[in-house]
Amino acid sequence: RAFLKVFYPIKYVAIASAEARKNGLDPLLVQAVIRVESRFGTDAVSKQGARGLMQVMPETGRWAADQIGRDSFNIDDLYSPAVNISIGTWYLSELEREFGGSLPAALAAYNGGRHNVRTWLSEGRWDGSEQRIDDIPFAETRHFVRSVLRDHRMYHWLYGRSFIEKGG
Repeated sequence: RAFLKVFYPIKYVAIASAEARKNGLDPLLVQAVIRVESRFGTDAVSKQGARGLMQVMPETGRWAADQIGRDSFNIDDLYSPAVNISIGTWYLSELEREFGGSLPAALAAYNGGRHNVRTWLSEGRWDGSEQRIDDIPFAETRHFVRSVLRDHRMYHWLYGRSFIEKGG
């Protein structure tokens, strides 16, 4: 296990764990999302313009900052681990609530857009379950959901409940 921990590190523990708990998320899920989204690179930028550790889009960042009462928000703030993780965890938690507690659907919306996921669900193209991930219409979103769920399981196997019980 020690060898695998090199490939599945735990970083930004204090911020990620505090924000995860504040937003009702598993701290190890947050580590998995960050690993898949940015490989823990604070300066990561996607082709679509998503920024920072949790790859938050500037428009989503502005909207979420307003929702959580963050006053002076600038899109460059998304490169700050504290701001990015605060906004990313809040948004993921919001999506999980919106999609009735379905983590696969929340992750799909986080990556592929909430409107797209609502459409896929309402048209019966995908049922929102982990078992039917192959039905997600966007290849990138399918890969993202699979990767985060896989990494989340790996983080639990490597670090276990003790990580969470110790407070992250």
